[in-house]
Amino acid sequence: MPRTPFDTELEERLLRYAAIDSQSDETSPSQPSTAVQLDMSRLLVAELVAMGAQDVHLTDYGAVLATVPGTVDGPVMGWCAHVDTAPQFNATGVKPVVHRGYNGGDITFADAPELKLNPQVSPHLVGKEGEDIITASGLTLLGGDDKAGVAIAMTAARHLIDNPQIRRAPIRLAFTPDEEIGRGVDPRLPKDFACDFAYTFDGGKPGEIEFETFSADRGVVTVRGVSAHPGFAKDKMVNALHLASKIVMTLPQVTMTPDTTEGLEGFIHVTDMNGGSTQAELKFILRDFEREGLAEKGALLQQVCATVAATEPRAQITCEITPQYRNMRYWLEEDMTPVDLVRGAVAAVGLEPRSVPIRGGTDGSRLTEMGVPCPNVFTGMQEIHGPLEWISVQDMGLATQVALELAQRAAQE
Repeated sequence: MPRTPFDTELEERLLRYAAIDSQSDETSPSQPSTAVQLDMSRLLVAELVAMGAQDVHLTDYGAVLATVPGTVDGPVMGWCAHVDTAPQFNATGVKPVVHRGYNGGDITFADAPELKLNPQVSPHLVGKEGEDIITASGLTLLGGDDKAGVAIAMTAARHLIDNPQIRRAPIRLAFTPDEEIGRGVDPRLPKDFACDFAYTFDGGKPGEIEFETFSADRGVVTVRGVSAHPGFAKDKMVNALHLASKIVMTLPQVTMTPDTTEGLEGFIHVTDMNGGSTQAELKFILRDFEREGLAEKGALLQQVCATVAATEPRAQITCEITPQYRNMRYWLEEDMTPVDLVRGAVAAVGLEPRSVPIRGGTDGSRLTEMGVPCPNVFTGMQEIHGPLEWISVQDMGLATQVALELAQRAAQE
């Protein structure tokens, strides 16, 4: 694939952003959940001011907001990306590496020689010969999810500001914290974002446009046992870990788990078991594309907890289920204009628009539910949340071209 006019800037931005520690932490009650995310946010504020963006502001809930001034009146479009990286894998001390002119074979990692990335591991590498591939060094994730999206939005914004002859309505930018832990959209954000519709740049393969996500709930199960000296525990001790294990093992094992489902199938996923023999806590994420299926999974988890509790009346088992986000399709299907607009933009840069349901969620899920229609657009990120994460600079260039095409098309609406 030939290099795009934006490749050098995109590469430099991603290398700069990825090296900044900005991992979120779902166990933290603070907002944002980690102070290190603000290091990334403050850098973006400085860069936005330097490029001439207007209304640059870091909110007290950790979101960076700014305006790319328009040259014509029209609907205000928003571009959104998140600054945090996933807590599922090490993201401290990221050392991004550029593999210039990929040769089609194995990509190796300096800090983890046993790792290899190739088309057998990641099929999207097929056809990427000659492109510039960015990975981490093997000990961390890269953080292209979603610093690639940040780099794309920042590069497109800088280009528009430097080229006032490009016809566009005002564009609002939002760079959010804590997306990876489901807390990226503060209740104040829709009003502060101040746009008619928006796009998250948080997707995968070139051409992909996503307007259907999982609906999601979180489950927390607390098991309180009875403590006793183990040497004198007969008929006294109730081991909370034993009961917690029974709950996990009573839930479906060969179906309804992440490793046994695909496509439109939902799941119940136990993510954490913490505690000891006296008290233990289980954390779950529940996912389904339909509200009814999600409710059924929550009911199943509660039923299993009640069944295990009935086997040991001396224990106390509670199951709390809280909403996270809902399938954006429920709202977007009422007015597909934002989806149709980006489909046209993708086609205009020579790609085939493709829409597949996301087996996950984005900030767009919550924004859409809260009144800001917000489909998701590709960035090129692949193998996210692990040491094999990679992205093609040229794929990022295509996403930047889509963003600029969107700006001009929105001005015509």
